[in-house]
Amino acid sequence: MTERLVEVNHLKKHFHVGNHQTLKAVDDVSFHIDKGETLGMVGESGCGKSTVGRTMLKLYEPTSGEMKFEGADLFKLSPKKLKEKRRDVQMIFQDPYASLNPRMTVSDIIGEALDIHELVKSKQERKARIKELLELVGLNEDHANRYPHEFSGGQRQRIGIARALAVNPKFIICDEPISALDVSIQAQVVNLLRDLQKKLGLTYLFIAHDLAMVKHISDRVAVMYLGKMVELAESEALYAQPLHPYTQALMSAIPVPDVANKQEKVVLTGDLPSPINPPSGCHFRTRCPFATEKCAEETPALREINPGHYAACHYAGEVSST
Repeated sequence: MTERLVEVNHLKKHFHVGNHQTLKAVDDVSFHIDKGETLGMVGESGCGKSTVGRTMLKLYEPTSGEMKFEGADLFKLSPKKLKEKRRDVQMIFQDPYASLNPRMTVSDIIGEALDIHELVKSKQERKARIKELLELVGLNEDHANRYPHEFSGGQRQRIGIARALAVNPKFIICDEPISALDVSIQAQVVNLLRDLQKKLGLTYLFIAHDLAMVKHISDRVAVMYLGKMVELAESEALYAQPLHPYTQALMSAIPVPDVANKQEKVVLTGDLPSPINPPSGCHFRTRCPFATEKCAEETPALREINPGHYAACHYAGEVSST
């Protein structure tokens, strides 16, 4: 039996913007992640995927919903209890330069978490642990006394990963950890994350917009569109047979070397609507080639179409881009 580690129920994060308007960045999203699993989360820029990750950690105050970790709702914990749980739930950020303090050495960046959570008893133990963490991510102890600007983007992201690992977490939210890196470095970082997962028994939420890389690392994949989850399935099933028209369009845009076997591109019409004023009914209907009057009137629920394969479309399984 798989053990459920993370459970997100009806998560909402709304931002109040000018003229008394509300931006529904995350609008009623639910999912779970089992222990040792990687759930990939994909979608266009502005779809709410990074907001999901940050709200789960309470870096953004949730509007409503639950974030259960090992059965405890993090949103209801006292500050002291939340600090204790933060050891188990960590984050790797998108921009490895912006997320590292330029005035701190690598030793202090990684050691800060050890100090806050009182995980080492002496300077010698602290130094040894920092050396161990640096080696774990493919760096060496000579890097400990240098500053972030002295490293390449890929090396800085490794420092960010070492910082996240310092407190021995069980669950890591990877918020677009490769999007700011050169393409040649991206696969190295993803492979490092996979190796660390096997070695340390980690569980990941892997947020990205690179669909090929998400397939490489994820057990299951969730697709976001305009604050809502529109599809959720095992990685192989989603890539082999996407059921939602939006997912079909995303998949058709993945570069494929073999031109003869490449499926026809699905070109979406229109621009991404504003999350301040989304379309009625199905948010995707204004760009969907299969939309009907029903799509404008009724919001489709995320429902199970095939075993373990969910889609939020009135006609999921009936429409196809091919």
